[in-house]
Amino acid sequence: MKKDRKWLRAVLAGGIFLFALVLRAQGPPYQTDDPVPVDYQHYEFYVFGNADGTPVEMDSLGPAFEFNWGALPRLQVHAILPLGVVAPLNNPVYLPSGTGPTNFGLTDIELGTKIAFIKETKHVPQIGIFTMYEMPSGNFDRGLGQGKVWYKLPLWMQKNYGKWLFDGGVGYQLQRQAGYRSFPYTGWLVKRELSERLELGVEVFAHGREGVATPQIESSTMIDMGGYYHFKHNPNEQFLFCYGHSVAGQTENYAYVGMYWTWGKDAKKADSDNHHDSAGALFPVPPNEK
Repeated sequence: MKKDRKWLRAVLAGGIFLFALVLRAQGPPYQTDDPVPVDYQHYEFYVFGNADGTPVEMDSLGPAFEFNWGALPRLQVHAILPLGVVAPLNNPVYLPSGTGPTNFGLTDIELGTKIAFIKETKHVPQIGIFTMYEMPSGNFDRGLGQGKVWYKLPLWMQKNYGKWLFDGGVGYQLQRQAGYRSFPYTGWLVKRELSERLELGVEVFAHGREGVATPQIESSTMIDMGGYYHFKHNPNEQFLFCYGHSVAGQTENYAYVGMYWTWGKDAKKADSDNHHDSAGALFPVPPNEK
């Protein structure tokens, strides 16, 4: 427990340092998210696959389906229906972790609500929370779920400067199942719009030890690079991609590919009056950019 408190203090200190350098984070395809809900009466839909693996085990999702709905002003309802593969590597170095057969099936369904409680201004970043509830829909005996509800409790910030977007925050994952640990995490990303069709970004993402029943039996810090390609025939359709590798702590790889669509009431008018975040959500143009 003392070691975990020390790690959490280091994460928070690092986050404050990165914030001072104006480095923030964002949502799919990255591991970090943002505080920007989908616009009221607008919708988002993703079809994606991702993978996260260590020398202990490779876990992947795909196909997985994400749906976001702007249910109220400044409030987004979120759901992911994931099919996935759990592939223990049976590496003798890490026994008893990472043993067993490879299994495929439904994993834990994710539900969530994103709320923006401080709007972005010329000098103040947007700030919000994105609480997620992981429902025990996967088969725990086959390693496809945790068998109990678990939670993600993050606080995110975002600031825009012209074609640059900076995002980031800290969070805590709360676990209640044997073999799983509650742990802190943090993510920070900078993204730039290179053209009307292409955006690229780089993030730093770090997390604590997740438990002996997971691939992430030790803490890890990763650098991920990815982006978004907006299709010419439909600017509300995008291809998302990302790949990352650990630079400190346990060896870990992360990858994401997906397709994204957005639509909603007065979407064309809203698109002309607002910017998009990295996942395509709309948010008001800050006063200094009008």
